Parts: sequence; structure tokens; C-alpha cells
Amino acid sequence: MANTLAKVLTLVTGAGLGGTTAVAQGTYHGYEAPTYTVEQVIDGAEVRAYAPSLLAIVTVQGDRDAALRRGFQVLAGYIFGGNEGAAKVAMTTPVTQAPAKIAMTVPVTQAAEGDAWTVSFMMPSSYTRDTLPTPKSDAIRFEETPGTRQIVLRYSGWATARSVASHEADLRAIATKAGLTVDPDARYYYYDDPFTAPWNRRNEVALILR
Repeated sequence: MANTLAKVLTLVTGAGLGGTTAVAQGTYHGYEAPTYTVEQVIDGAEVRAYAPSLLAIVTVQGDRDAALRRGFQVLAGYIFGGNEGAAKVAMTTPVTQAPAKIAMTVPVTQAAEGDAWTVSFMMPSSYTRDTLPTPKSDAIRFEETPGTRQIVLRYSGWATARSVASHEADLRAIATKAGLTVDPDARYYYYDDPFTAPWNRRNEVALILR
């Protein structure tokens, strides 16, 4: 188990308009993953309808890479026994990162995007909010998210700042060209461990449809 934990904790170191395809997704390389249906493919991006899910979320401040590492470590600690009863919670995929806005004290303002991030894991579908073990860390909260529709662009390689920004710009251009209205903030999905070859890695950038 120690070797498994060490491997998991290194996770974050470092075309044309298609018709309805109705493809469900529930696992990825043996890990439970969000369930969604692909409604449409637009210039290589998928319009997906996601089922509701239960998330464990932590909010951290710092640059994108550092915040992702810290948030992941807190959540990984929880699922590997950092909770009341030291229960083990099955790992899921992907790790999700999104910009967060933190209200300040006086005056009420919002932290700039990029200074604060949410990092989250989907909790296994076998749990409900009432049956999840209680985390020892006060930083972890649980949130039941409703079903959402998102436009998602998948890409391989290392998720460097330049690569993430480039693919996000591509996705926004696709959404704009298709006349879609999206939320201003993107979400970033990271599926693979660091031992996966760059050309086999699955990364995604997503925009929620309004």
C-alpha cells in the first residue's frame, strides 16, 4: 500500500460537426470515472452531458502547478486513511482543477483568478454524503454537483502552463464559432500518473455550457 500511495502522490509533481453519439464513460484504466454521454462532436471537442456526482474539494492558493500538488496531497491523504476510522476510499479519476474566488474580509473583494484554485476528486458512487468517512482535515469539504453539460477538448502530452493555455484557447474558439454560451472559468482534468508516456496521457480542458 505504501508503494501505491507513493505512486499516487507523485501524480501532480511535475474536426467538423458530428451527430449525437451517446457514449457513456464510467471507468478509465480500472478507476471509476465520471459518467457522461457525448451528445455532439464539434471540431474535435465533445459536448458532454455529465451525471450528478459527489466531490471532495479543497481550495488552495498559489500558482497552478503548486496549487494542484498541494490540493492533491490533501485529498490523497484523506482517501488513504486521513479520516475518522482510518477508512480507505477508492481512488477515482480524473483529478479536477478549476479557478476559485475567495471572499476577503473588508472590503468584500474577490481573489484574482490564478491565485486560488479548487482541486477535487469524485467520490466513488458507492458512497453518499452521509456514508463518507469524516475527514481529519478541515480543509476538505464535500459537494453534491448537479448534472452539467460541458464542452470538452482532450489532448495528450505534458500539461504544462503553455500547453494548458493553448488548448483552452482552442476550446474557447470552438465554442465561440459554434455559438455556444459558456461559463467564464475553465476546468482542467488530469487522468494519468506520471509514469504514463506523454503521448498516452489523457488531459482535458472543459467549459460548462449555460
